[in-house]
Amino acid sequence: MVDVDEDTFGQLVEAALDSIPPELGRLMRNVAVVVEDMGVSPNLLGLYHGVPLTERTSNYAGFLPDRITIYRLPITSRCRDFDDVVQSVRHTVIHEVAHHFGISDERLHELGAY
Repeated sequence: MVDVDEDTFGQLVEAALDSIPPELGRLMRNVAVVVEDMGVSPNLLGLYHGVPLTERTSNYAGFLPDRITIYRLPITSRCRDFDDVVQSVRHTVIHEVAHHFGISDERLHELGAY
C-alpha cells in the first residue's frame, strides 16, 4: 500500500480530469466528481452513478447531478509506488468518465482500456 493523503489524492483526481481533451470536457454536464476513502467493496476503485449522455432525452431536466466517485484506499492499496497511484487514478477517472459518455465495460474491454 502507498500512503497518499486525501489532499494529494484529490489533486491527482483533478489532474486526471484536466487530462481529458477539452472538447470532451466541455460535454460533461451535470456531473460531480468526488473522492471517498472506501466504497461498498474493497475491489471497487470508482463508480459512475447517473444517466449517461447517450441515454438523455429532451425530457432530461430536474435531475440531481451524475456522480463519479473515486475510492482512495482501494487504489492506494493496490499500488507499489506513487507513480502507480498516479496511473491508477488516471485510469479509474477516465474509465468512469467513459461511463458518463455511455461507454460500457464491455466496450472498454474491446477498446483495450482495461
